[in-house]
Amino acid sequence: MKSKADIRMRGFLKRTPVKTLLALIKEHSQSLSSEEILTVEASGRILTQEIISTVNVPNFDRSAMDGYALHAESTFGASTYNPLMFSIVGQVTPGESFEAEVKSGEALSIMTGGPLPKGTNAVLMAENAELVGDQIQVIDAVSPGKHVGLIGEDIKKNQSILKNGRFLRPQDIGVLASIGLKSVKVVRKPEVELLITGNELLKHGEQAGGVKIIDSNSVMLSPLIKRDGGLLKAVHHLPDDRDLLRKHLSESSADLIIVTGGTSVGIEDHGPILLDELGELLVHGITMRPAAPTGFGLISGKSGGGAKKVFLLPGNPVSCLSAYDYFVGRTLRLMGGRSAEWPYRNKLVKLATKISSQIGRTEYVRLRIENERAFFIAAGGASILSSTTQADAFLLTEEESEGFAEGDEVRVWLYDE
Repeated sequence: MKSKADIRMRGFLKRTPVKTLLALIKEHSQSLSSEEILTVEASGRILTQEIISTVNVPNFDRSAMDGYALHAESTFGASTYNPLMFSIVGQVTPGESFEAEVKSGEALSIMTGGPLPKGTNAVLMAENAELVGDQIQVIDAVSPGKHVGLIGEDIKKNQSILKNGRFLRPQDIGVLASIGLKSVKVVRKPEVELLITGNELLKHGEQAGGVKIIDSNSVMLSPLIKRDGGLLKAVHHLPDDRDLLRKHLSESSADLIIVTGGTSVGIEDHGPILLDELGELLVHGITMRPAAPTGFGLISGKSGGGAKKVFLLPGNPVSCLSAYDYFVGRTLRLMGGRSAEWPYRNKLVKLATKISSQIGRTEYVRLRIENERAFFIAAGGASILSSTTQADAFLLTEEESEGFAEGDEVRVWLYDE
């Protein structure tokens, strides 16, 4: 077993640049294997196969209008001065068929979507025909194929419909259903386990009192994990117990483990030491505020499986949020075959106030947007979660930047979808 020098209560020996951590995430976050799921459940998933249709859609010629199916050539020469009369020989609606052949001088009443019978190649719109008893009067010729949906008009047999890697939208799975595809292969969702640590924490729903506080991190992270395509397997609330945390880290079968709290250099911060003992602690401490105590590493999976990714997130909720959003969410999206980019809208706005930043550090700055101008709310305040509810947007400064001047145009990321 490896042994790591105990850094607790001694401070971080070296902080990892944010860009270095992002590079490590990209290196270790390959897309997961595929699984086959029902087509009706595939919206929002990433396709792992090319879809080629085995059928024509539609597989019969059909009416695109309510009207009369007839032989177009029989209408040639029709005009207001030379109206032609056609006998109505029946009616057909969608889902039914007319077995007899419609002859020249005959017409079949047909509804939109109804199959064209033999002997017809066009549809006369109902409003362009004058009904006279059991006949219609035609005063204008109809061209062949008029108001007819042809076989394969939507999708042709052997046509490539969707490519491997496609993010499936509701209309995509509608198309898959139209060709009779009951199931589809997609990237498996990364399974996530949350380990919420701290002697001071109460579960959501319990009453705070004394020196105890209610855990908000698990409540906040759960929907974010879902948003980023993760499958939250379990949430465990653990005391600051080294052996118990070690047991959960080593026995978890999740693809990714998030530990909140116990990640810094305090006497009860067991996460970094355990991660280094059980696997590989790649990062401990980053050049970002808030979120400086963030850590990242790997633990070998069970039975020779792929390495489990482990993120050590600060217990302070703003730090936890910013570290999740910048690093963990990106990892989940990559593992699920999605784009690594943030799922937030972004826009350019002018700063109403100056924003200062220390060179060598990334600042997670919360902003209020009013009349297309951005007002500074906070950059620090790792435990002040309300600063994020007051904010409409955030920005991240570059490590090379000293900040921005009032009036500068900056790109911000909007919390609201």
